[in-house]
Amino acid sequence: MALDHQILIVEVDPKERVALRKLVEERGYHATTARDGNDAQKKLLNDEFPLVIANYVIPGFSSRKFLDCVKSHNEQTEVIFISDHVSVESAVEAMRFGAMDFICRPIDTDQLIELVKKSFTRNGKSVGHGPNSVSATKIVAQDQSMRRLMDLAKQIADSRASVLIEGESGTGKELFARYLHEHSQRCQSPFIAVNCGALPETLLESELFGHEKGAFTGAISQKPGKFELADRGTLLLDEITEMQFHLQAKLLRVLQEKEIDRVGGRHPVSVDVRIIATTNRNIRKAIEKGEFRSDLFYRLNVIPFKIPPLRDRHEDIPVLAQYFVEKYNQIDGRNVKSLATSALNQLLQHPFPGNVRELENIIERAVLLCNGETIQPEDLFIGHTLLETPSDISQDFEFEQNLMSFPLKEVEKKLIFHTLDKTNGNRTHAAKMLGISVRTLRNKLNEYKEKMDALEPG
Repeated sequence: MALDHQILIVEVDPKERVALRKLVEERGYHATTARDGNDAQKKLLNDEFPLVIANYVIPGFSSRKFLDCVKSHNEQTEVIFISDHVSVESAVEAMRFGAMDFICRPIDTDQLIELVKKSFTRNGKSVGHGPNSVSATKIVAQDQSMRRLMDLAKQIADSRASVLIEGESGTGKELFARYLHEHSQRCQSPFIAVNCGALPETLLESELFGHEKGAFTGAISQKPGKFELADRGTLLLDEITEMQFHLQAKLLRVLQEKEIDRVGGRHPVSVDVRIIATTNRNIRKAIEKGEFRSDLFYRLNVIPFKIPPLRDRHEDIPVLAQYFVEKYNQIDGRNVKSLATSALNQLLQHPFPGNVRELENIIERAVLLCNGETIQPEDLFIGHTLLETPSDISQDFEFEQNLMSFPLKEVEKKLIFHTLDKTNGNRTHAAKMLGISVRTLRNKLNEYKEKMDALEPG
């Protein structure tokens, strides 16, 4: 692993920490995470980091003290602070004492990545992917069908041909798309992903093709679309079957003519983009129903990939489980070694309707809740609610039945306190079990302040 691509991320919130790490690793950098100032100091002692991305509020350090700590290890290390709220005075002061820049939440990912690139350019380091860089996307697989797909991906990576990746939700379609991009000659250029099902029709057209100033109400300036942003790179169209029918015609024209028309634009704009599309639906049935254009399908399906569900590749379950154990050991600061044979057998018997994504969630939770070095079947919570263990199913069933008689707001309150009680007041564990961030849990507890002392002593 090249040290010139190393980034240290310092963030107390586990979900924010994971999100930031994923963001920079998707762009080809290598990230190490720290939970607080003391943890960060240990990491700085052991490794060289050209860049540190840190929450402005760092447990164990003031922002000024943290900057001094970073610079004492390496004066050339750049620091980017992220904050929920920050005054102009605080930002100016931090930059006066050595911070490179400030970003406020919600994070503009494009802005952050530009700052990351700028930081490495300042230090004379190469950025992003390249022939000599380590691929940021790792596909963990032992199953022969998956290995063949990986070999095929490398074989056709440099082609300009469009790729259609089919597979159930959670099988890793986007992972394969990034893998293709990183093994292609386009790896130095952007990889841009658009979820066609997540944006309303009116926004999707503007997002894909861009718009001119004044093209519609609210268009106060010209905005390039995802096609222009992905120029010379790769554009992933996720959930392509959710795209509106009339936009499919526009997409077909882009594939044929290699140019786009901005909303409100007068002249076409040439683009050089490799298209990868994904779908979790049966695209042929969508064509039969008149929901998807057959001519667009043939344009996209030049190189077809079909990723098998996890239940059809049992060989991958042990290696993926161990990979996720190691991943969440690092993220959450745990020391879990492996899974007990009985726990692994339970995983092998599970149908995994949520595929690899479901397995990752199960292992993340198991690493967090495991009391020793080996994950046991009861740590997996397979077949039970998050509040159940084999020893207290009847007790929690009674609790859940009692909830039915309360209003929704009261149910939420009781569920939070019940979960905190089961984790002995540990907010991080409780937030994980509830599927919310620690910040959200903290805000909820502020509403229930009268019970805080009983649940969170000291």
